[in-house]
Amino acid sequence: MNLQLIGVNHISAPIEVRERLAIAESHLPDALRRLAEHPGVDEGLILSTCNRVEVLAQTRNGSTDLKGFLREYFRLSPADYEPHLYEYREAEVVRHLFRVTSSLDSMVLGEPQILGQVKEAYATARAVGAVHSQLDLLLTRAFAVAKRVRTETAVGSSAVSVASVAVDLAKKIFGSLRGKHVYLVGAGKVSELAARHLMAHGAESIFVANRTYDRATQLAQRFNGQAILFEQLYDTCDRADIVITSTGAPHTIFRREHGELFLSRRRNRPMFFIDIAVPRDVDPAMNGLDGIFVYDIDDLQQAVSTNVADRRKEAERAEAIIESEVSRFQARLQTLEVVPTIVSLQDHLETIRQAEIDRVRGRLGALSPEQEMAIETLTRGIVNKIMHTPISTLKTAAREAEATTIIDVIRRLFNLQDKKAVKTGTGSGAKG
Repeated sequence: MNLQLIGVNHISAPIEVRERLAIAESHLPDALRRLAEHPGVDEGLILSTCNRVEVLAQTRNGSTDLKGFLREYFRLSPADYEPHLYEYREAEVVRHLFRVTSSLDSMVLGEPQILGQVKEAYATARAVGAVHSQLDLLLTRAFAVAKRVRTETAVGSSAVSVASVAVDLAKKIFGSLRGKHVYLVGAGKVSELAARHLMAHGAESIFVANRTYDRATQLAQRFNGQAILFEQLYDTCDRADIVITSTGAPHTIFRREHGELFLSRRRNRPMFFIDIAVPRDVDPAMNGLDGIFVYDIDDLQQAVSTNVADRRKEAERAEAIIESEVSRFQARLQTLEVVPTIVSLQDHLETIRQAEIDRVRGRLGALSPEQEMAIETLTRGIVNKIMHTPISTLKTAAREAEATTIIDVIRRLFNLQDKKAVKTGTGSGAKG
């Protein structure tokens, strides 16, 4: 399995970089198709969240130019993002993916949202045909590993979330949330969770504005709140003390002049903006206004830094699970690599055995059932003894670094090259 992964995350790149590489959910199917068509890529998956953008690929030769895919897709100057890129190959890819799905690489250690985000990326990739065999095997194992980590450790128990951090920050700004009004701009899951936390801590009412008004209405009803037409956003936003925004817009929707307008209407009473969108919804210049407090996703990262220290022991246990699972997965892959050769060898020798029996059957005349059984037993015994050493060698080689060399030698000795090509061609057609 030739695995490659390239990407940026909240550790390697600031939000200014990540937001330029973010791929909207509506654009993801097209991006996946283009990745699947990129030279050297057999299968691919793209994960784009507020904290990371990663391209995972099963490639033909293990050295496909994934940076070239980023250059072609985003049309950005490589100097703007390449210094922030990380790249992994083979076992490093497996380890990284297992850590990501298990929330060990998250901004908030143990948060549960990332597993759902990876599953959604996987479902989209399967739907467009970008994932179909090798990556399917890897991703399904990653989900099982994440479940094991969550079951066998406490890394996800009482996890600090973006939503809970937002509540803590709001308390620091306002002292108390009693009687405060919350405005949701965008009706995503994280926004809803943050609103739920705020209401649980004393916030009085919820307003919801979303480009799809029906979605805004549905979410507002859950909180006994009020849905607002998106076109009325700037006319109504000043009613809120706390604004949680995550729209997926390609550009900022709140700029300095909006902040000035809101403060004027509110007679300089403070407003708290929680911007969890990537790209950002709120222009950082708004933070320069007295009375406006803006926190983006990177600011929230700093607020949860103590979460990692408090949970280090559980994280260490989880990391040990990851290491054992990486080793198990690699061993399984190596075993799978020798299986086609073992099957080809068995088929090859069985074909020879049957052909030889058929060739001499005419000269032997009519045979009794006992004689037929004797010939069958004799010839099968000979073939099994011939196969024993090469098959044992292949199974042992599956756990060693020279597995590919041993496979090649066995195929050459028994002239299995053509049969391998036929099987590979047939398998690829069936998968596609």
